[in-house]
Amino acid sequence: MKKALITGIAGQDGSYLTEFLLSKGYEVHGVVRRISIEDTEHKLKNIQHLLGKIKLHVASLDNVLSLIKIVKDILPDECYHLAASSFVSYSFEDEISILNNNVNSTHYLLAALKEFSPRCRVYFAGTSEMFGNVIHSPQDESTPYNPRSIYGISKVASYHLVKNYREQYKMFACSGILYNHESPRRGYEFVTRKIVSSAVKIKLGLQETLSLGNLDANRDWGYAPDYVRAMWLMLQNDAPGDYVVATGETHSVREFVNAAFSALGLDYQNHVAVDHNLFRPMENVTLCGNPAKAVAKLGWSRTKTFPEIVEEMINSELSLLKKGTA
Repeated sequence: MKKALITGIAGQDGSYLTEFLLSKGYEVHGVVRRISIEDTEHKLKNIQHLLGKIKLHVASLDNVLSLIKIVKDILPDECYHLAASSFVSYSFEDEISILNNNVNSTHYLLAALKEFSPRCRVYFAGTSEMFGNVIHSPQDESTPYNPRSIYGISKVASYHLVKNYREQYKMFACSGILYNHESPRRGYEFVTRKIVSSAVKIKLGLQETLSLGNLDANRDWGYAPDYVRAMWLMLQNDAPGDYVVATGETHSVREFVNAAFSALGLDYQNHVAVDHNLFRPMENVTLCGNPAKAVAKLGWSRTKTFPEIVEEMINSELSLLKKGTA
């Protein structure tokens, strides 16, 4: 039985990856913070239904000794490093902690695996934010990185750490450059979940209006379960490498809003107000990924279309709110 170690196991991607690996017969281990163990109902809600099937280890990712202990105890065959300070801050208020946490945790994990489980295959969660202010679209694995947030900078630095360990120490280490991917488990701090949650509350009479920023901003939105399958496929390949995982198509925030409200029989124009304080810096060129390499070399493909993703999120949110569990 293969053993997998997942950091960020309680997040959207971590929970879907856990389900996927369990279906493949893996023994799944996850790294969580102590505060999560003390409040499983809220902090571990995405994996609450899996707690009897997995093994959780309490550790801080900025403590190399705790990571060494976990790696030595488990000796994993595969490691998926998904945990990160992931909220993209444009105010740079949290730049020191974001940079330190994301770069150090990646470095410590790679060092621990190199020393005590060198044959472990490693996946690192990259992001389209690494490309940042791009000069052409769509982007692929050869597109230069030009990050414009501390989060993006921290991910580029971590990407180069992964690449260094792959080339210098011959570790099987891959980076997945994943574009936006959504699901009913998306956090409420993300605009897609904000839209879905507000639309459902408006439908149920629990809210009157929704304030959003630039409705004409475009994103490459995919389906989270499809993207975790791509992570696994990278580690099953004959050789390690880096892959863009995306849909290759973009949709505007306005399209997402319209799809969400229309699914509930509502006209978004009667409920949505534009707040210019919520506008992010404008992008000269749209972030849109070209997944050709992942399709050709991994046999990866997506299973859900944009309208299907929005519909699933709406139906799930409607069910949660009616049950009073949202």
